[in-house]
Amino acid sequence: MNILLEKKDRTAWMTLERPPLNVLNLPMLWEFQAALDSLSGDAAIDFLVIRGGGERAFSAGVDVKDHTREKVPEMLQVVHGVIRSLLSLPQITIALVRGACLGGGCELASSCDFILASDDSFFATPEIHVGCYPPVALVRFSYQIGYHRAAEMVLTGRRISAQEAAMIGLINRAVPAMELEQALETLLEELNGKSRAVLRIALRGLRETSLRNFSADLKNSEDLYLRELMKTEDVEEGVRAFLEKRKPCWRHR
Repeated sequence: MNILLEKKDRTAWMTLERPPLNVLNLPMLWEFQAALDSLSGDAAIDFLVIRGGGERAFSAGVDVKDHTREKVPEMLQVVHGVIRSLLSLPQITIALVRGACLGGGCELASSCDFILASDDSFFATPEIHVGCYPPVALVRFSYQIGYHRAAEMVLTGRRISAQEAAMIGLINRAVPAMELEQALETLLEELNGKSRAVLRIALRGLRETSLRNFSADLKNSEDLYLRELMKTEDVEEGVRAFLEKRKPCWRHR
C-alpha cells in the first residue's frame, strides 16, 4: 500500500508513501481514489491533511512511465478522477508540503483548499521538458495565480521557491521547516473552533464560484491532450529521452 489513511478526532491524515519522491504511478493513484471515496461519506471527518512520506518530497508527480500512448487514457482518467473527487469532498483539504512538489503532485496540492509549505520546498510543473503539459494546471492556474504567471509555469516549467509560491498566491504560506507542524496545528485549531455546518456551506460556495467552468475546461484540456498532443512525434521523444536519461531531440512536430 502506498496510500496510508489515518483518522483522529475530526481529521483524516493521508500520506503518500512511495519513497524517495512519492512518484504517483497508476496503482497508487487508484489507491488514492479509493481513499477519497471512503472519506466522502464520513460525516465525522471535517478535515483532510495530505502529506508526502519522508522529507524529500510531497510528490515529484505522475510517473513518466505512465505518459506513454498506451497508458495515457487510463492515466488521465485516474489523475483527473482524483482531482475531481478532491474538489468535491465535503471536508476542508490541506496540503502539507515538504521538499519537491512537482507536476501532478503540484496539481494535486493546488487542488486543496489550503497549502502550507516548508520554506525549503519548491514547486514546478515541468511536463513541458518531456514534451507534455499539465492539464489541470492549464485550466486552474490562470484563475489561481493569473495568466502570465500560469504561462511561465506551464510553458517554461520553471521551478519556484516556497517563498515565491506564497507571494504569487499558489500557496497560503511558507514557514521554516521546523515550524511546519505547528503552522498546521494552528490552522486546524482555527478551523476546529468554527461551526461544522457553516464551514461546509461556505466551502461549497467558495468552490462553486472558483470552479464554475472547471468541468468543461478540464474536459477540453483532456481532449486536446488526447487528440493533438498524443499524436505528435515530440511527446514520444520527450518521454523516451527522459527514461533514457538524455536530452530530447525535438522534431517540432
